[in-house]
Amino acid sequence: MVVCFKGDKNFLNGLENQKAPFLLACSTTKTCEISGITQAGIPGLIHLTPTLDSEFLCEGEVKSLKDLAKTPKGVPTPALITRAVSLKSPFSSISILDIGMAKKPLIKKCQYESFNINPSNRIDEGADILAKEVFEKGRNFAKKFKTDKDFIILAETTPAGTTTAYATSLALGYESWNLFSSSFKNDPKSIKDEVVKRALSLIRKEDNIFDTLSKVSDNMLIFSAGFAMEASLNKKVILGGGTQMAAVMMIIDRLLKSEKANTDNIALATTKWVYEDENSNIEALLDMLSFTPNAFFADFSFKNSKLDILKLYDKGEAKEGVGAGAAMVYGYTQGLKEDDIVKGVEELLGA
Repeated sequence: MVVCFKGDKNFLNGLENQKAPFLLACSTTKTCEISGITQAGIPGLIHLTPTLDSEFLCEGEVKSLKDLAKTPKGVPTPALITRAVSLKSPFSSISILDIGMAKKPLIKKCQYESFNINPSNRIDEGADILAKEVFEKGRNFAKKFKTDKDFIILAETTPAGTTTAYATSLALGYESWNLFSSSFKNDPKSIKDEVVKRALSLIRKEDNIFDTLSKVSDNMLIFSAGFAMEASLNKKVILGGGTQMAAVMMIIDRLLKSEKANTDNIALATTKWVYEDENSNIEALLDMLSFTPNAFFADFSFKNSKLDILKLYDKGEAKEGVGAGAAMVYGYTQGLKEDDIVKGVEELLGA
């Protein structure tokens, strides 16, 4: 079941009668190298998570390493969920967007788009992003992206992205302390807060919005804002993700005075795990916007799975990523049931 928790409940009308393209924005911020800040990947190799996620989504296996990205407790990447939905109710196309990956993925079955963007630096030392250029690359790609579908799904895979989103939100003037989620069940708030405070200290009064984003944000957030603003002029855009995509909406919100967009055509789709997370509050983040966003979550659980490792999702060990929430929302509109998705994930794990 799809639950609308903000905005127009009819936003998704029509999606059930058509397929939609799925775009995955893949980005690495060296913030992920800070000890203890994220578990979104293989310890010591977290910078490769976007590469592995994109390979698994497209090829059904990782090519650059032997194993799927997973948390230290063994919870596998949410790419499993998106892959399972794509096999049972295919998207019209899947495109991998290289928005600064540490390693180019080895893929043949999806469209690959490179934007000549390098991984961004850790935000506590200055992200060193050409923010205006990255934003324009997002806008320009939206202009040239061709689809005859009414909806576009834009998802992300960016380890430590909730930290950079957190810093971005605060830097833009939103009172969002302690409202962003984490890949951990128990959010390492002290580590994140210290990193974010150091990042915010780099901002100067004379900085404009792009100067600020250049210092404290990440490539995915900035590119996605540019893409969504441009694409929304003609299509409905579903941002697939949790609090990171809320930060994308915050960037959009701050740019509305100078950049064109149709916010009625932009929605966020996430998982129930993010929506119900006790350590964050995505609804409160969206309430801070000057416009009323459209927001949905997929009412989904692994409670009936025969694999105990998947049930850890329901306990908060992993919450979102690789557009898992948007994929489930899409799957539900296409007629899939919870059991279909559960079985699809189990099959991918060999169960």
